[in-house]
Amino acid sequence: MGFKICIVTDAWHPQVNGVVRTLSTTIAELKKRGHDVTVIGPDQFKTYPLPTYKEIRVALFVSNELTVKLDALDPDCIHIATEGPLGLAARNYCVQRRLRFTTSYHTRFPEYIAERFPVPAGAIYPMVRWFHQPASAVMVATPSIERELQQKGFQRMVRWSRGVDTELFHPRSDPFLDLPRPIMLYVGRVAVEKNIEKFLDMDLPGTKVVVGGGPQFQQISKKYPDVHFAGPKHGEELAKYYAAADVFVFPSLTDTFGLVILEALASGVPVAAFPVPGPLDVIGDAPVGCLNNDLKIAIETALKIPRDECRAFAMKYSWEAATAQFLSHLKPVKQLAQITTGQAA
Repeated sequence: MGFKICIVTDAWHPQVNGVVRTLSTTIAELKKRGHDVTVIGPDQFKTYPLPTYKEIRVALFVSNELTVKLDALDPDCIHIATEGPLGLAARNYCVQRRLRFTTSYHTRFPEYIAERFPVPAGAIYPMVRWFHQPASAVMVATPSIERELQQKGFQRMVRWSRGVDTELFHPRSDPFLDLPRPIMLYVGRVAVEKNIEKFLDMDLPGTKVVVGGGPQFQQISKKYPDVHFAGPKHGEELAKYYAAADVFVFPSLTDTFGLVILEALASGVPVAAFPVPGPLDVIGDAPVGCLNNDLKIAIETALKIPRDECRAFAMKYSWEAATAQFLSHLKPVKQLAQITTGQAA
């Protein structure tokens, strides 16, 4: 018999990002296992554009509506995926009713905020720690992020890794892109927190290709006329872009995992990135990419890596295993002994 699981998230369709893809795939796997999964996302409420990122809309002042939804649903397990307004309302609901719940840490949220607003990341971490503190388990994707959060006083962290669809993302012989080689590909949001201009500013032979949209798309695409901006792509078309690349460039310093890294590797494409959490955990010293503080050196080195090794490496990651991790960490909401704000059983 399956569980009735409720996932509360501020990141949901029609948003396009790694959090949404991770949740969508995990939910599909949970349903295959016979679990009843309900998502409570911004699409169910009145929303407002996020300052500095109008493409993302957030639901504000939702406590009463969220209470009605959760009371009616009466789930066996509650998982709070994000630290936004919906996540905060769900956290308060659980704390006030002394219910167990789990959370996940998808993005280095304080660094993300610091990139967009004149607030140091160090001033934001206490608030984020307060948010996660009552959770029975805080799911993190990698050992580096777990160690980083432990040093900042976070508790009860557990591992929830990621997988990749190796049937969709795979090497292809069809020459999809007729552009000067080598083709250096970036896939992700065109946004300041992704550090994309560090890559685009480099003087490199070949063609830089950017797949994705975001708040700085118009500004950055005009600034770099020699870059091939393809816009957002999905499914089979996205997979063709990956497979057509010679190297995948991941300039982000704030991601906790980098699902796109696995998608590139599954497509037989080596990765160039900085040696930071995410790339360090996924790639480490495996011969499928190059991590270097000089991104240009990382790109030049990664271009020499055999593509078949990249594919073989990615085959070790499955969504089935990642979903089993997620499921093992969920906590029945009604099996709580004692809980107070800031303390979980």
